[in-house]
Amino acid sequence: MFLKILTVAGLATVEIYAAIPAGFAFGLSPWTIFFASITGGLVGVFVAAFLGDKIRSFFHKNKPTKEAAEKKHPAILKLWNKYGIIGLGFLGTVSVGAPISIAVGVGLNANIKKLVTWCCIGVLTRCIVFTLVGYYGLQLF
Repeated sequence: MFLKILTVAGLATVEIYAAIPAGFAFGLSPWTIFFASITGGLVGVFVAAFLGDKIRSFFHKNKPTKEAAEKKHPAILKLWNKYGIIGLGFLGTVSVGAPISIAVGVGLNANIKKLVTWCCIGVLTRCIVFTLVGYYGLQLF
């Protein structure tokens, strides 16, 4: 049981879209899936936010420019231009995930504290919605 919960939390650090269905496939309760995915998602946010710059500097001697971030993630750049830090943190997290949103935000020199706050809110929203969709979706069968 503990290994299943740990697997769901570990998957949620990378991608919540994979963690919640895995929890239902393991036969865990919706509350267990919700709390494991929240825990893993928040760990993913903080790892990406606070270790991402060090990891990036290890692999890239020079800091990537704003133009490189624009070319790599044009959809997130549109969110940034239209909605700012809230769009990148919340909508980016809900759509593509927190690690990508934080990586682009760091590349765009966003305020990391505000970005982490909005990414955490996005992870919470994402976990609530997808756990409810999974639970009620399974009730239909």
